[in-house]
Amino acid sequence: MMLAGIAENVLLAELRRLSWGAADILLAYGRGEQPPYGFPRALSVDEGGEGPVSAADLAVNQWLLEGLTAAFPDAPWTLLSEETAKEQLSPGVPLEAEWLWILDPLDGTKDFLQGTGEYAVHLALVQRGEPVLGVVLLPEKEELWFGLLDEAGTGRAWCENRAGEQAPPQLSPRRELGELVLVASRNHRDQRLEQLLEALALGDTRAIGSVGGKVATILRGETDLYISLSGKSAPKDWDMAAPEAVLRAAGGAFTHADGRALAYNSGDIRQAGCLIASHGASHRELCERAAAAMATIDPGFGV
Repeated sequence: MMLAGIAENVLLAELRRLSWGAADILLAYGRGEQPPYGFPRALSVDEGGEGPVSAADLAVNQWLLEGLTAAFPDAPWTLLSEETAKEQLSPGVPLEAEWLWILDPLDGTKDFLQGTGEYAVHLALVQRGEPVLGVVLLPEKEELWFGLLDEAGTGRAWCENRAGEQAPPQLSPRRELGELVLVASRNHRDQRLEQLLEALALGDTRAIGSVGGKVATILRGETDLYISLSGKSAPKDWDMAAPEAVLRAAGGAFTHADGRALAYNSGDIRQAGCLIASHGASHRELCERAAAAMATIDPGFGV
C-alpha cells in the first residue's frame, strides 16, 4: 500500500520512531526531568516560563513537524497541528491539500498536568478530507495504536509496544444498550449530555482523559462507546481524526448521530454536533436513539 507515494512500511517505520521519541519527551516533562533531543527543561511560570504543558506541547510539536519534514522532504502533503493552526487557517477556507497531516502533540492537557497519565499524541493522515491513517500514542501505557483505511473504508488496526510486538484490537462482545459501557470525560458534563445518557439507559460509565485514551478503551474492549456533545465549545479536527481512523480500521464506527461521516479540512475545524464513537455492533441503534432524544432535549440542535 502506498500513501502519498510513500511505501507503507517506510512510513510506518518513521512514525514508530517519531512516536516513541514523542513519548520520551512527554514522559520527561511529566516527571520534571531533562527531556531528550536537546529540548529545554520546563521553566515554571514563576521562573518566567510557560510551565510544563506548554514546554511539552511545543517540544513534541517541533519534534513531529521537523521529523516528518526531514524524513519525507518531497512528500506531497501539508502539515497542520493544533499549535500551527492559528497561523495556517482562515475561517471558512479549507487548506489546499489533497494529503494533510492533522497532529495533536498533546491531547489531554489537564490529565498531563494532573498526572493521571491519561494523555495521548494523535497523528492522522487525511486524503481529500477522509482519514486514511491514524496513530494514537499513549506514552504512560506504552501503547502505540495504528489504523489504516482503504478507499472502501475497510482497514487494519493493531497496537504495538516499544519492542514492536503487535496485538490486535479486542472489541467487546456486548450488544444490548443496557449492558454497554460508556467512556466519558472526567471534567464537567453539561445537563443535555446527562439527559441524553439517561434516555439511552446504558450500563456502566468509565471516566478517562483524552479522546485517544477514550477510544483506546473501546479498542481494548473495556468500554463500548464515547459520545461528544458540543455546547459552547466543540472538539477540533486534531482531537478526532486519529482516534476515528484507528477505531474505524478496527471495525468500530465514528459518526454524527444522524449517521453522517465526520469531515476534515472543511473550512471549520470544529467537530460540532452529537458525535458517537462505538465498537460498531450497536452503532445504528445508538445513533437512532440519540438523534431522537436530542430532538426532545435540545430542539433544533444539529446532531
